[in-house]
Amino acid sequence: MNELRDLYQEVILDHNHRPRNFRQVAPATHHAKGFNPLCGDQVEIWLNIQDGIIKDIGFTGKGCAISTASASLMTEALRGKSVKEALELFETVRTLATTDIPPMNAAGKLSVLAGVRQFPTRVKCATLPWHTLTAALKEQEKTISTEEE
Repeated sequence: MNELRDLYQEVILDHNHRPRNFRQVAPATHHAKGFNPLCGDQVEIWLNIQDGIIKDIGFTGKGCAISTASASLMTEALRGKSVKEALELFETVRTLATTDIPPMNAAGKLSVLAGVRQFPTRVKCATLPWHTLTAALKEQEKTISTEEE
């Protein structure tokens, strides 16, 4: 268990200190804003989707280490994936973060997000970028909030 906790901390710290794809995407075909009032996290997701495939994805905003790392991990995992695959990964991450039963298809670095289960107040930090992603895919204009889930 200590090895998993160490990996969780290492990956979270790495992606927080050096977030991948921290930028606006131009041109963006999809965009959404998210806010976690309990932690103060703010995130914007920018996507360029062509023929149902995420050609480019980026994020901007400010937040805690877990929120920033989750957004960074998300952008790495989703580039080149279909919209359907992106929505499936959202469900995987939500399951990882909120249940003790890891989903069968969880793989790679996203598995470290299971570590937030140990810190229930941080689950919304980890899932905010993913909820914002779904808002972008659904082309919702209203800023999503973790308190409206």
